[in-house]
Amino acid sequence: MIRDELFKALATLGPVGYSPLAPGTAGSAVSCLLYLLLRPGGPTLLLIISLMFGAGVLVSGRVERLLREKDSSCIVVDEFVGYLVAVFLIPFSVTNAVLAFLLFRFFDIIKPVPIRSVERRFPGGVGVMADDLLAGVYANLALRLILAVARG
Repeated sequence: MIRDELFKALATLGPVGYSPLAPGTAGSAVSCLLYLLLRPGGPTLLLIISLMFGAGVLVSGRVERLLREKDSSCIVVDEFVGYLVAVFLIPFSVTNAVLAFLLFRFFDIIKPVPIRSVERRFPGGVGVMADDLLAGVYANLALRLILAVARG
């Protein structure tokens, strides 16, 4: 079905989710590169996050069912959105973008409390998207703390 193929394409960001090595990192890297190239301001970034989160809930839930696999590693739209949350309202710089990337991947991989329980608590697309959204919030707060300490 064509709609299912479109859902898969969005959930996997095309070929990105099929990266043989660390597809989640690849999805985050695509998001970081787009952020660096487009430099969206706060309102634009909020719009992108909102639209992609909503679309991600819809498509990732469907793709989970199609693949018969909970939070399949090829679904990377969640990492795309999570990274954008990590840089939301952070002053733009290449250094901050890279730090946000590293912090987001750290929190997405280790899944501190309550990130892991959020993924389990919410079924389907909401669970897929929510844990990465929360990892993005953690990364954003950690980066704010680092920037505050660096400023003295």
